[in-house]
Amino acid sequence: MSMIYGFKKEISEIFEISDLGRLRYYLGIEVVQCEEGIMLSQERYAKKILCEAGMDDCNSVQAPMEFGLKLTTATEEQCIDATEYRRLIGCLRYLIHTRPDLAFSVGLLSRYMHEPKKSHGAALKQVLRYLKGYSDSGHCIDEDDGRSTTGHIFYLNECPILWCSQKQETVALSSCEADFMAATEAAK
Repeated sequence: MSMIYGFKKEISEIFEISDLGRLRYYLGIEVVQCEEGIMLSQERYAKKILCEAGMDDCNSVQAPMEFGLKLTTATEEQCIDATEYRRLIGCLRYLIHTRPDLAFSVGLLSRYMHEPKKSHGAALKQVLRYLKGYSDSGHCIDEDDGRSTTGHIFYLNECPILWCSQKQETVALSSCEADFMAATEAAK
C-alpha cells in the first residue's frame, strides 16, 4: 500500500501494472526460485563470452587460475585489439556478480584471460542470521612494482554479499604489514 495525500491506496490504483509471474531472467541473470531460496546464475552469459572469445570448445578446469602463478609484464607481446580485450574484460566483470570465485582471476585479467566455469551461480537463502567476514593478503605478489594484494569477502549466512581483491596502495615491508593493511581495508 502507498500513502498519497493521507489516503491509503493499492499500488495498482495509482499505476497501471501487470503481473508477469515469478522473475526468471533479469539483465542476463537467470533466476530460479524455490522453497530453499533463490539461485542466481549466468550460464548462458558465460557461454556467450566463451563463444565470443573463441573458447567455446576449450577444456574445463577445476580452478579459475593456476595455484601460485606469478604474472609479469611481457616485454614482447603480440599485437591485440585493445578495444575488444577491454570489452571481454568488462563482460567477465559482469559475470562476477554471480561468480565471486572468479573475482581474483578477473582482477588479474586486466592483462590476461582464462575460462570461467559456466554452470555455477550464487545461491541466496531466505533466512538471514549472521554476518561473517574474511581478509587476507599476498605479500609482494606483483614482481613489477613490489606491491602486495589485498582481498576480503563478507558472507550473510552462507551467501557472499561483498568481496574485493586489489593491489595495496603502498608497498608493504613484511607479510605482517601486508596482512594489517588487508584487515584495515576489510574493516572499512
